[in-house]
Amino acid sequence: MVFGAPRDIHDPAIFHQISLVAFLAWVGLGADGLSSSAYGPDESYRALIEKGQHGYLAVFLALATAFTVLIIASAYTRVIEEFPTGGGGYLVATKLLGNYAGVVSGSALVVDYVLTITVSVVSGGDALFNMLPLEWHGMHLHEHKVAFEVIVLLVLILLNLRGVKESVQALLPIFLIFVFTHVVLILGGVLTHLGRAHEVAGSVSSGLGRDTAAIGAWGVFALFLNAYTRGAGTYTGIEAVSNGLQIMRQPAVQTGKRTMLYMATSLAVTAGGILICYLLFQVEPVEGMTLNGVLVQSFAGGWRPFGLPLGGLFVFLTLLSEGALLLVAAQTGFIDGPRVMANMAIDSWLPHRFASLSDRLTTKDGVLLMGAGAIAVLLGTHGNLGALVVMYSVNVFVTFSLTMLGMLRHAYARRAPKWKRTMAIQSVGFVLCAAILVGMIVEKFWQGAWLTIVITTVLIIFCVSVRAHYLSIARKLRTLDEEFAHLPSHDHHGGEPEPREPTAVVLAGSYGGVGIHSILSIQRTFPGYFKNLIVVSVAVVDSGSFKGVHEMDRLHHTVEDALKKYVELARRLGWNADYRIATGTDAVAELTRLCIELSRTFPRLMFFAGKLLWKRESWYQRILHNETAYQVQRRLQWKGLPMTVLPLRVPDDRGQRGNGTV
Repeated sequence: MVFGAPRDIHDPAIFHQISLVAFLAWVGLGADGLSSSAYGPDESYRALIEKGQHGYLAVFLALATAFTVLIIASAYTRVIEEFPTGGGGYLVATKLLGNYAGVVSGSALVVDYVLTITVSVVSGGDALFNMLPLEWHGMHLHEHKVAFEVIVLLVLILLNLRGVKESVQALLPIFLIFVFTHVVLILGGVLTHLGRAHEVAGSVSSGLGRDTAAIGAWGVFALFLNAYTRGAGTYTGIEAVSNGLQIMRQPAVQTGKRTMLYMATSLAVTAGGILICYLLFQVEPVEGMTLNGVLVQSFAGGWRPFGLPLGGLFVFLTLLSEGALLLVAAQTGFIDGPRVMANMAIDSWLPHRFASLSDRLTTKDGVLLMGAGAIAVLLGTHGNLGALVVMYSVNVFVTFSLTMLGMLRHAYARRAPKWKRTMAIQSVGFVLCAAILVGMIVEKFWQGAWLTIVITTVLIIFCVSVRAHYLSIARKLRTLDEEFAHLPSHDHHGGEPEPREPTAVVLAGSYGGVGIHSILSIQRTFPGYFKNLIVVSVAVVDSGSFKGVHEMDRLHHTVEDALKKYVELARRLGWNADYRIATGTDAVAELTRLCIELSRTFPRLMFFAGKLLWKRESWYQRILHNETAYQVQRRLQWKGLPMTVLPLRVPDDRGQRGNGTV
């Protein structure tokens, strides 16, 4: 009832059932970008009016905002075309700029998605609580707001553990109300001022002339640039579509491009339209209210058609949907954050467990970590939105800049048709994003940007350490593979297993030194006793292989080929041998099921599994390496079935290799 029933990985329709059409993908991934119109234009416009009456620059700011959104979206549309399996900025940086650029981009994205969740929830909490009477505001109300935001995060964690599609469908009504109310607000605001277009144009012209005479053209440009960079949060979330292609309905590239079009158009129109409306209604800050709240109150607060207070109802619905959509925007972090972590785990930058799928086919560990990280940041900053927005906006432009630099290099290297047009778009995008990044770091370094840089750097160091550990183990296992490459054959070649004879069942993975070592250890420890040997393995479907029926079939055949090699080796060593294989997301559950089935056919059997063993096991080794062997052993022994775990010693770099040692 809480998490939902398990999904059948073998159902050929499963990919269709859990994938999103473009509209639902726009809801799930576009909410982050669209909701940024609640605080991005607000920050930009405040920068214009805080140091004098420079609100007329909102016209140019609206054009620049819409232009930037469309340029970044166009650049990421090329990413979707070139990398149709998803991965976004992490995969682009890895493939086109190298592994270390990839880990920087991936780490920046992981931190950014944690902050996406936190900023969205805190912004939503602020918007909803600002609707309360002013006299209610105080310290105790702030504490209640933080508690409310923690509860929202826990609900979102639960929804995403159930699955992406379920969580998006549950949040769809909020998204639709937001779109409707803001279409009415922007269209209505512009249309009601069409008769004053010449007055507005005159005020823009006179304001520009006045400021140019007073502070010079460069001074005006500096004002504009400050406002432009302060509203950088507007552009966050655009990259989400390229990261989330795996959840798109096939054909994924076309669905992704359509989703990107919906997102870019809606964000450009909404953010630009709100800035224009600020100018048209001459919005001024009011204590306890956002600028959007002041705007919608100015627009509709006085509506009383037929004597009914419909204006107040519209204001309430608009602000409620805005606050609720900010909460929904956290969904982007829960969708894409775990997927970035899964891609990094597949490349061994993060513990491999982050690529695992639950029986609901979600990246459960990633969802839990993203949610826990967001709660920690929320409590650590006490829900301070100003600091969070600064922290949030830095990393997204690190990824934007690396992505566009990589695509720029790729376009120049390939020089495919229309490569000059592609290079022009990527060049403009790179310059814009790099300039915003530098401007934000310089201007906001001591206001929170330094903390984002520190956290991201720590994560990068952690990722490099994890990968170094996995590569070290891989090198040692390759050495073991080489030692077992040429084993002598037995005079008697085995055949099919005899059910009544003593049987050894070996749990193995890919063909290599670990599995061979287990087989030879059984032969050495129980000489001549076991007549049969059965090798058991599971084709574990993780985030990397859960991309379609063909990818899963390829995974199954790869594991089956490895098992056939084990059977061939065992028969050469004189055993009667065979194999069993299963496909699933949980290796422990599938292995246990196969072993219990074998016990019904082979009554005289014993189970064996290899396990890497360190002289001094550290806490991080238990995180980086699964405990599959011990978990299966515990379950089988509870069923009364005997199982032995065969240790494979892994010394440190000074250790000597020998019998039973990697």
